[in-house]
Amino acid sequence: MGIDGSAGKDDISDKSSREWCAEALTRLNAGRPESALEAARRAADLDPADEWAHRLISLAHERQGRDADALPPAERAVDLAPGSWSARLRLAAISRRIPGRWAGAVADAVLAARFAPEEPDPEVLLGDLALLRGDHPDAERAYRAALARDPGHPQARVNLALTLLRWDRPRPHHDPAWPVDPRQTGRARRALEVWARQTRLLLALATIAVTAAAPALEAGVWAQVCGIGALAALVPLTVRQARRVGVWAYVPAMAGRDPWLGAAVLSAGLSVPAFAAWLLLGAVPATPSWLDPVWAGLAGIVVLGWPALAVVRVLAEAWRGRPMSALAELGAVPGERTAARDTGVTLWIVLIRTWSVLVALAAGALAVEPRAAVAAVAVPYPMVRACLRARRRGDAGLLAAGALVSLAALGCAAGGALGSAWGWRAGLGALGAAVAVFAVRALRAWWHGAPGPWRASLVMCDLPMGGAPSVALTSEVRQAFAYARSLVLSYGDSMGPRVVGAAGSLTSSGELRLIAEPRVWEAVEADPRVAVFAADPLQRRFWVEVRGIARAGPDVLRITPKQVLVGEFPGRHQRR
Repeated sequence: MGIDGSAGKDDISDKSSREWCAEALTRLNAGRPESALEAARRAADLDPADEWAHRLISLAHERQGRDADALPPAERAVDLAPGSWSARLRLAAISRRIPGRWAGAVADAVLAARFAPEEPDPEVLLGDLALLRGDHPDAERAYRAALARDPGHPQARVNLALTLLRWDRPRPHHDPAWPVDPRQTGRARRALEVWARQTRLLLALATIAVTAAAPALEAGVWAQVCGIGALAALVPLTVRQARRVGVWAYVPAMAGRDPWLGAAVLSAGLSVPAFAAWLLLGAVPATPSWLDPVWAGLAGIVVLGWPALAVVRVLAEAWRGRPMSALAELGAVPGERTAARDTGVTLWIVLIRTWSVLVALAAGALAVEPRAAVAAVAVPYPMVRACLRARRRGDAGLLAAGALVSLAALGCAAGGALGSAWGWRAGLGALGAAVAVFAVRALRAWWHGAPGPWRASLVMCDLPMGGAPSVALTSEVRQAFAYARSLVLSYGDSMGPRVVGAAGSLTSSGELRLIAEPRVWEAVEADPRVAVFAADPLQRRFWVEVRGIARAGPDVLRITPKQVLVGEFPGRHQRR
């Protein structure tokens, strides 16, 4: 019988549970979640009480996109080691992806930060939870706290940059804390968007058709009839999309969380009475001349409302946040793919800001004082400085648009200072050409499904969390706790550090279980950080200190180790 070499090596190997866990973590870091899942399961089979193995099983499932399968092993890890900050972090990281588990995710992340105040990952996860809900001040505080512990943490840096940009999720209409499934609110959002889009398009085309047919009297009558038919066609369209919404109770909150969704629905709703009033005024035989601007304004609302809203959105999103500060944070993590992508999008945001300032300055100078356009020379300076610092060379569209905006600033300044018509033409033409470059770049990104030059292309850095190794207890540490005549428990309360004697045992998984005084139970509820001391009564040469997190069980205190210290007592061999 033939045996596969690689498979046989794994089958006949005498690896321990921890060695299989280390192998699973190596495979996860190498981007092999399927193979890592197999290794983690072998570790769990060898030692079902090893919480590290269950955390790695959860992590492997999450990396494969199987969030529902990742939740039970994460819960099992917390059951095995309730005081493990890594287990709490793993459970919080996967719970946030499960509808209805958001409150539990926040609670577990808070416990992880409480159990390990020296670790950056719990603070990073708290920042992510706040950022996903749009709570930018709390997110910034959490990320800065994480960076105070680890200044080079890539996820904290990238997501802090998004916080400074006042980033919103690609689907900001849904609050992750809602118990409703995000797929339901997603269908509702899609139905509202389709209704708004179809309504505005239908009424805009009807307005253009009626206006084109108005010069001919008979054709104008038929055009009026077609206009009324367009209004009638809105009824089945509205009914069909209304049935798809389903979660009407959440629609007001969805519009509040996503103002652009609310603006789209509101503009579509306003276009209906505007179109009806426009038709009514057009049907009046002798319309007073003073109503002509009103008639034209109603047509403008119907036809130009959609493009005007799109322009306002692009400019409004470009002026949100602090992109220069965000670029400084992104530049602190070179080589990270998410940071590189977000850097390119942020540079486009800076470019759009520069373009809008130049347009406003040129329009004001032409309307009031042409010589004021000289100030346009200084406008591109922040954009140029940001591009040079970022060293973004791969985006030809960004370089072309940046060059055109710089040329526009020089042309407008020359036109204002010298009174040169050609300077103004060159400057305004360069501004228009920059818009064309942006449009081509956006169309190319849309066609290829690539990140576009808009805020929605920003993405969070989402590294796997909760895979850190658990604390391993050596044989001499286990011997000390197994044969120690008594244990000493150190804890803290409102009066300061305390020391008491305790009795207990060490489980096979490495968890300490102690019987202590009632006051100890009350103290660890406020501060779960404790230390347990033991001396080896057999060799009488070394002592052991286990620092960990105490959680109250049914009858005993369960202490999950975080750090183990071993030292020797002074003896004859040390007197010299």
